[in-house]
Amino acid sequence: MQRRSFLQSTAAALVAMSASAVSGAALAAAPAPAQRFKLKFAPHLGMFEASAGKDPIAQIQFMADAGFRAYEDNELMQRPPALQERIGQTLANAGMTMGVFVIDAGHNWKVSYATGKKEFREAFVKACRDAVTTARRVNAKWMTIVPGFFDRSLPIGIQTGHVVDAIRAGAEVMEPHGLVMVMEPLSDTPELFLRTSDQAYAIARSVNSPACKILYDIYHMQRNEGNLIAHIDAAWDEIAYFQIGDVPGRKEPGTGEIDYRNVLRHIDARMRKDGQDFVFGMEHGNATPGVEGERRVIDAYRRCDID
Repeated sequence: MQRRSFLQSTAAALVAMSASAVSGAALAAAPAPAQRFKLKFAPHLGMFEASAGKDPIAQIQFMADAGFRAYEDNELMQRPPALQERIGQTLANAGMTMGVFVIDAGHNWKVSYATGKKEFREAFVKACRDAVTTARRVNAKWMTIVPGFFDRSLPIGIQTGHVVDAIRAGAEVMEPHGLVMVMEPLSDTPELFLRTSDQAYAIARSVNSPACKILYDIYHMQRNEGNLIAHIDAAWDEIAYFQIGDVPGRKEPGTGEIDYRNVLRHIDARMRKDGQDFVFGMEHGNATPGVEGERRVIDAYRRCDID
């Protein structure tokens, strides 16, 4: 080889090696993507707003980058259809599962299906039809329903029959589309009709449809019935969704009395045995404000994720 050709080839090799070294250094300096959680924890809008900003799409992308595999949105039906579609596309691109949204029947949960009033049931059925369209935009499967307030003027059995009738009418709308309404027993006030998992279990059995199951919110059920693992096991066949919040305070795991690491491992063991795959909605506030508080939420879920 001539000396000139040798020097040219050597210089080219050195340039290539230098570029490779610079590229490697840059890659080493870049932050690695967060490892995805093993369980499908589902944050909501606002939970990481200090870190991601106010834009909903940026917030969902932040969730994905932080390793979350699901997302839930109680107010989804109230958002513009164009934003619903953008949310659906963002979730699809990130490989995230859409969790629950609340079926909005034009009123809050203070209105009760337990009364048996025809206008309430008709409004609920119409909202179910609207929810089918919303679910299609975001590839959702589960929608939260709450029967509302207890009616002091009626015996409990009559109220239960009215609730079953209303939910069964909604199930007839959902079932052909493979969608699932999940009833949520709540602890906000003793005036609520649906308060325990065994009561929800009995209603689900009476409706007798794959479109009617239970949302077991661990925060609410710790307050109303305790003995979480035993109650989860008893209602297991009718549970389709879980939500998380510690007691007291309704903040992230580790801020209260619930041993979430133990409870989630029990649920995971049953999931593996039965071939199920639940979403775990993060329906709580942040114990600490700002970016630091958001980092602590992520760390809390890392600690209680399965090994």
